Amino acid sequence: MDSLETLFSLKGHIGLVTGASSGLGVECAHALALAGADVALAARRVERVEQLATELTRAYGVRAVGIKADVTNDSDLDQLLETCRGALGEVDILVNNAGISPTGRAETLPRATWDAVLATNLTAPMMLAQRVARRLIELKRPGRIINISSVLGLVASSIYRLSGYVAAKGALTNLTRQLAVEWAPYGILVNAIAPGWIPTEATEGGIAKGQNRERMERATPLGRLGDASEMRGAIIFLASPASSYVTGTVLSVDGGYVAW
Repeated sequence: MDSLETLFSLKGHIGLVTGASSGLGVECAHALALAGADVALAARRVERVEQLATELTRAYGVRAVGIKADVTNDSDLDQLLETCRGALGEVDILVNNAGISPTGRAETLPRATWDAVLATNLTAPMMLAQRVARRLIELKRPGRIINISSVLGLVASSIYRLSGYVAAKGALTNLTRQLAVEWAPYGILVNAIAPGWIPTEATEGGIAKGQNRERMERATPLGRLGDASEMRGAIIFLASPASSYVTGTVLSVDGGYVAW
């Protein structure tokens, strides 16, 4: 790795990003394509990921495909990987980004809401990582799995009532460590990114305005909210040869939020 190109290039690799129809998922997809990877984009809103696939191909000259999938459905996961395999090849970079974050008081949170949060934010990443890792182990090929967790997988939220979300993200964070340990002998590196307060399409109305924004900015050493594009460097690093000795870690992209 004696050049910038070899250090960070993802040419020849196949990436899969879930929840790629908006927000951080779009930025994760851009990051992989920017570094030269071919990319499969999965989401329930298929028209969105198909449009993004076209944009990535035009912008970076990579192959890209949008695939409709509900990550909480096992048959959808099987079909997703089969479609990706047929269109692009074997996935060796997985970005588990799909997630939901409903709010509600812990003492009255409906069981259905709790179950939905865990199904999307914890069970789905495990089931998809399991499928990708199993195939890579069969083929004796290395790979990268990047789980998009949250700073709220490391600390509690004093701003929003997010008991289901913080429970799922905390579990995903430690699951990342466990999978890293179990799959290290096969050359499959498993890491997580913990974004801080970054406005996206899904959260723009809540975290980008008013008193909540002021509280977030005061609690962040850099004194501002993040920009979704600031996820790109972390994704490229963890997917590329540059992080060849990094596994089981959680990289916070949070302006220093969890530093104090």
